[in-house]
Amino acid sequence: MGMAALLLVWALLHCTGTAVTMVRASHAVYPELQSLEAEKVDETSRTGYHFQPPKHWINDPNGPMYYKGLYHLFYQYNPKGAVWGNIVWAHSVSTDLIDWTALAPGIYPSRQFDVKGCWSGSATVLPSGVPVVMYTGIDPDEHQVQNVAYPKNLSDPFLREWVKPDYNPIIAPDSGVNASAFRDPTTAWYGPDRHWRLLVGSKVGGKGLAVLYRSRDFRRWVKAHHPLHSGLTGMWECPDFFPVAVHGGGRHYRRGVDTAELHDRALAEEVKYVLKVSLDLTRYEYYTVGTYDHATDRYTPDAGFRDNDYGLRYDYGDFYASKSFYDPAKRRRVLWGWANESDTVPDDRRKGWAGIQAIPRKLWLSPRGKQLIQWPVEEVKALRAKHVNVSDKVVKSGQYFEVTGFKSVQSDVEVEFAIGDLSKAERFNPRWLTDPQALCKKRGARETGEVGPFGLWVLAAGDLTERTAVFFRVFRANSNSSSSRLVVLMCNDPTNSTFEAQVYRPTFASFVNVDIARTKTIALRTLIDHSVVESFGAGGRTCILTRVYPKKALGDNAHLFVFNHGEVDVKVTRLDAWEMRTPKMNAPAQ
Repeated sequence: MGMAALLLVWALLHCTGTAVTMVRASHAVYPELQSLEAEKVDETSRTGYHFQPPKHWINDPNGPMYYKGLYHLFYQYNPKGAVWGNIVWAHSVSTDLIDWTALAPGIYPSRQFDVKGCWSGSATVLPSGVPVVMYTGIDPDEHQVQNVAYPKNLSDPFLREWVKPDYNPIIAPDSGVNASAFRDPTTAWYGPDRHWRLLVGSKVGGKGLAVLYRSRDFRRWVKAHHPLHSGLTGMWECPDFFPVAVHGGGRHYRRGVDTAELHDRALAEEVKYVLKVSLDLTRYEYYTVGTYDHATDRYTPDAGFRDNDYGLRYDYGDFYASKSFYDPAKRRRVLWGWANESDTVPDDRRKGWAGIQAIPRKLWLSPRGKQLIQWPVEEVKALRAKHVNVSDKVVKSGQYFEVTGFKSVQSDVEVEFAIGDLSKAERFNPRWLTDPQALCKKRGARETGEVGPFGLWVLAAGDLTERTAVFFRVFRANSNSSSSRLVVLMCNDPTNSTFEAQVYRPTFASFVNVDIARTKTIALRTLIDHSVVESFGAGGRTCILTRVYPKKALGDNAHLFVFNHGEVDVKVTRLDAWEMRTPKMNAPAQ
């Protein structure tokens, strides 16, 4: 992540003739604060089962991989303070992606080629089984260069120490590359021509680039004559490029595909390719699915995938700088993403910490190939404890009920809604299609509709003066009932989550790609964890993560409600909710 991302600004995101949406930048540079050690840690809003270190600032996940029975996660970390600065690659390991042990930082500034910073990067496991990390270093001239590091002791499954060869940097910006916008190398893949390839994020003017490099020996890298792909969207950070299996009528399409198999021409009919970029301008992530020509090194998005900042996103909330990896132990692709804070720098200093990682997600291509599906990794279920259930309960217009018998402040909730009469869905204005977030703000959880809003109030005070709404609304795309298409909007609305005016509380929203006219039901899974609400709609077709900081809905005073503010009745066909245990979270290795 680069210097442009370190300016505290309010940036214009989408500007059309009808809507303007704003976003708060992720972090800023505070030289006077970045080395102030936290004297204490405020546990009030700390998460219980989302990944975070004991204290201080974190951002991008880096170099996740599986090696000799252990999952490794590196991440950008300030060991000296609760704001961005002094960045190193912190290092944690796990056997199950749930319980984590903290090790000493794996990569930190120590050489001329990274003396001013060790920024984001990726891990590649070579055919010999040797893991290698590639990362962006900041040299004495403030140039962003790409460096490589190898484990010092391959017999150590913890990979505690890393060696940086003297031949670094292995990729330096040439005259055609912006040296201050050149970062975040991807996992490398091996081509049929026996060359390694990787991508580095960059920009030229207003164009974002996935700059392609090739190497025979993983040491000397040559820039290709053209980028793998580009777009008029501003700087591309944290690119990720990987294959996904297509459905093909089989049940194994949910399995991951190793980037090491990108060179296998026999897979051409069995895989598609995903290119994900993090847009420095919008602070959101966008992806396309398409085809990759090995001979020409060209990536082409499939028809229907908008190759711009109105395209599909992994997550429509506080989720950025994600990194995926192939898990050979369970043959799946796992996605990590960073969720920054939505409160203020003084709040972070008071708390003594800032930033979490989203729950790791399994990722696969939908059966029709129109989008990616995400779902919390199966290991999360091991944290489920006390369970409550509600079945076949009708929620009439204007009604709500509380789900009792468990502590919802740290919980996992799965619910399915059945809609009684979809014919009454209100008219959908086509102008809303480009900005669901503005629509959610305009037609929020408090605005009565026809079919919806209905959903959950989470982290709610008993008197509902504080609450975060996760809900659906259904619209009819035209007035001709014989040919109307139903449009489903999913929202996270934290506008009533706190009375603290300085907290950033935007509504987050997206349209859900689901045929609700056929199913007449829609499902929602929400992971609630003190200051994070992470929601998965329609089986993972839409994901929204929101950071909230209630003052009243804390601990036993946090409640969970089901509500319906639509004119049409809805039925909770099933609701299962579990208290979630707190895993071992980054205690130092003994």
